[in-house]
This record gives sequence, C-alpha cells and structure tokens, in this order.
Amino acid sequence: QVQLVESGGGLVQPGGSLRLSCVASVSDFRYYDMAWYRQVPGDERELVATINTGGTPNYPYYPNSVRGRFTISRDNADNVVYLQMNSLKPEDTAVYYCRAQRNGQTYWGQGTQVTVSP
Repeated sequence: QVQLVESGGGLVQPGGSLRLSCVASVSDFRYYDMAWYRQVPGDERELVATINTGGTPNYPYYPNSVRGRFTISRDNADNVVYLQMNSLKPEDTAVYYCRAQRNGQTYWGQGTQVTVSP
C-alpha cells in the first residue's frame, strides 16, 4: 500500500511563496508518475502540475492558471515530490493533494491546506 504524506501548507499573503512536500512510502518511487492537484469546496479536483518517472525525457506539465508561477520537482533518492509556489494569488487558496500513479493504480495523500489572504 502506497502512503503519501503532504506538508508545507499554511497561510501566506498574496505575492508570497510556499513549498509543498509529499513523501511517498514506496521502495520504487522512481517508477511512479507524480502530480499535484488542488480542490476548493464545491469544485472538482484540479490538476496543478505533473512530473513523470524521472527517466528521459522528464517533462513537467502545468495548466495555464499556474504556469510560470508553480514548479514541480522530485527527489527519487528521498521519495519526495515538491511543489514550489511563487507569486501566490487568493484564487490559489485550496486543499492541495499529492497523487502517485503506476500501472493503472492511483494513490492520494490526505491534503494540505493553502490559504492566500492579506
């Protein structure tokens, strides 16, 4: 069973930055496609960033809403995926979830709250 634990959320002012972390309890982390999603109450979960297994090529993907502000990265040695969030806006307020995927199986973390407010 894959367990994902997110951390790094909190309250930040508009224009500020946060870095989210997600630690995966797996022995072969390098083979998992990883992603960050976010969700606000009443809305569907939204994809924020993806990063593939870290092989060649290793491409990140971002939707227009966060492109240029958010950066996803991974450390396969420590089983961690990060989401660096800069120039945060109030509309970035949401619960952020880490997702791992491999061989058709999908796993989610419990989420971490990010609130962007003056």
